[in-house]
Amino acid sequence: MDPSLPSVILFILIGYVLSSFDNRHHNVTRRYDYCVLGAGPAGLQMGYFLSKARRNYVILERNSGPGSFFNKFPRHRKLISINKIYTGRGNREFNLRHDWNSLLSDKPDLLFKRVSDEFYPPADAFPQYLSLFVGELGLRVQYGVDVGRIRAVQSATGRHYILTDQHASDYTCSILLVATGLWVPHMVDFVGADLVEGYESISTNPDDYKDQAVLILGKGNSAFETAQSILGRASRVHMLSSSPVRLAWQTHYVGDLRAVNNELIDTYQLKSLDGLAEARLEKIVIAQQKEEDKRRLGGKKKEKRKQLYLTLNKYMHSRNSFDATQEELPGHHIDNFPMRKPYDRVIRCLGFRFNFSIFDSSACPPNSENAKGRLPELTPWYEGKNTPGLFVLGTASHSRDYRSSAGGFVHGFRYTARAVHHLLEHRYHRNAWPSTQLLATHLQSWILKRVDEASGPYQMFEVLGDVILLRGSHCEYLEEFPLQALPQLSSLSGHDVSMHGLIVVVMQYGKKKIDYLGRSRAETEWTNAWKSNFLHPVLYYYKTLPSVEEMKLRPNGWPLPRPQAIHHIVEDFLTEWDAPVSHIQPLRRFLEHCLQTDLRAFYAAGGLTHSLLSSGLSESCFHLSLTHRTPPLFCQQGYLKQQGIPRNSQLRQRVHDAGLTHTEQDVGTSDADSTFPNYLAPAGASVSSGLKLDL
Repeated sequence: MDPSLPSVILFILIGYVLSSFDNRHHNVTRRYDYCVLGAGPAGLQMGYFLSKARRNYVILERNSGPGSFFNKFPRHRKLISINKIYTGRGNREFNLRHDWNSLLSDKPDLLFKRVSDEFYPPADAFPQYLSLFVGELGLRVQYGVDVGRIRAVQSATGRHYILTDQHASDYTCSILLVATGLWVPHMVDFVGADLVEGYESISTNPDDYKDQAVLILGKGNSAFETAQSILGRASRVHMLSSSPVRLAWQTHYVGDLRAVNNELIDTYQLKSLDGLAEARLEKIVIAQQKEEDKRRLGGKKKEKRKQLYLTLNKYMHSRNSFDATQEELPGHHIDNFPMRKPYDRVIRCLGFRFNFSIFDSSACPPNSENAKGRLPELTPWYEGKNTPGLFVLGTASHSRDYRSSAGGFVHGFRYTARAVHHLLEHRYHRNAWPSTQLLATHLQSWILKRVDEASGPYQMFEVLGDVILLRGSHCEYLEEFPLQALPQLSSLSGHDVSMHGLIVVVMQYGKKKIDYLGRSRAETEWTNAWKSNFLHPVLYYYKTLPSVEEMKLRPNGWPLPRPQAIHHIVEDFLTEWDAPVSHIQPLRRFLEHCLQTDLRAFYAAGGLTHSLLSSGLSESCFHLSLTHRTPPLFCQQGYLKQQGIPRNSQLRQRVHDAGLTHTEQDVGTSDADSTFPNYLAPAGASVSSGLKLDL
């Protein structure tokens, strides 16, 4: 245990007592610019950004400490978020790619590994880490504030939100940041639902399931976690849901079944009494067999636990009763019905949903169409639909990338929270989205650094991307912008697009369904980079910002609309895109096309230069300045701004020995380059990685 943990916990408890006393005795209205609802990981992450920006904010938490969800869930007390401490690299940004639990801060040692070094950590470690985060950063959290009602009010000064707690105290704020997570159990309405136990209340003692037949409704991680804990005690475990199992290593979605929980798949496929089945839960009935039928069939009249049967609505004579006759059981109609035998327990493991009940009609965002309506509907910049000034953070914001990226998990939403904060800073404080000014000649190196190290686009693949605003000889580099908000880039970021256009750098997976353990699963040839199946960088070049309509009509599975030019950097086994031939040179040629300039780098010392990754020619900025109307950009921005060249009596001989020519074709890419026009067609179907470049 971290030695500072006891003092941090004491600090939290004192804050809780003081805030509770204050709340109970002073029913007054407290006013803030920002109210953050919930002291889970998302709320604390936003609290850090607000604190760093010196904003007037408060974090309201109904429980006595941060991250209270993890005091109970997951029920079997093992997290499935990776805690990979050893990566062989000292780069902190790179290491966050493999640290799925730490939050972002400017303290390099404020990482999750301080409370656990286990690869799959115990759940109890997470509240401990969040307590450290609050204490060491001094975040303003008020505990014991149970907000039961949220309403929006329009006044002369604008729209604001009023939050009322259990003591009838009000908290008023202009911007409401909801980070309550998902904790309300998701229910499905079917006959006999009252006979089912919930994941949130079941026993976690495996001995309580000894020699029992168990049916689990659901096939997510909570369902398999429950099944795995009782495999060694239960006589058989069956699992039922409307869809087949989706494996995370096949779908690349971390919310699907993780390998750490999938032991039941072994016992099912190796025929050891356990099994999986599919049926729509709305059509099932969990029933008890009527007593007279049991006596007639020789059953015992008195049992310790009534056995439960799975049947279907269509077999029931009464749709409102869960007492079934023999004729109403499926085995009467289909004698080899897979689940014809009775169960001792039926357990519901269907996940959780957003708590809409605390919002009145003036402040409640609508239900999203995806995730079975369990999540609120949000704009691409995480603002509630029809609720201006109300933003949703953390797991509850997952409707934006449900089943497609990591926005519902700590290693994803720590970055979307940062993106929302950038937006807030621009909208309410006129601070433009942070950007880096680069010379065009430095752009390639910066892109390579980002794709090799950056954790945000790596974790939030196809959701957050880097936007490069081209300005001729220089550019502005914006990191981790929400891709679906690209049409609103100017209004959300404070940066305009020039006549030179823009490039968007995205990390994405291939769209073709393949055998991810088969021999042909990976692409190694850079000329076929567009066929890459695993995570790899993709660059989209646009002359103008895509419109909202173009975004809606983008090709199925694409994160962005069709660009004027697109470039895939071939996937890499080590996720290190630094190979001179396979990665760097194709990228340079693509950038040269987009910028319409030569991006090769030259050395000027002694008049003899070396062009990095060129076609074998050696040219000097001095020579090019004398023989070309427009020398390469590298020479314009560097060499020609110096005070002359160093004297060297061997200059002439060395230039001659280098075999320099005076033809225009030696100066990189130009409009005369015949390799580009067909390849970079406006249709966006071709990719630059397919170019046959001269090496």
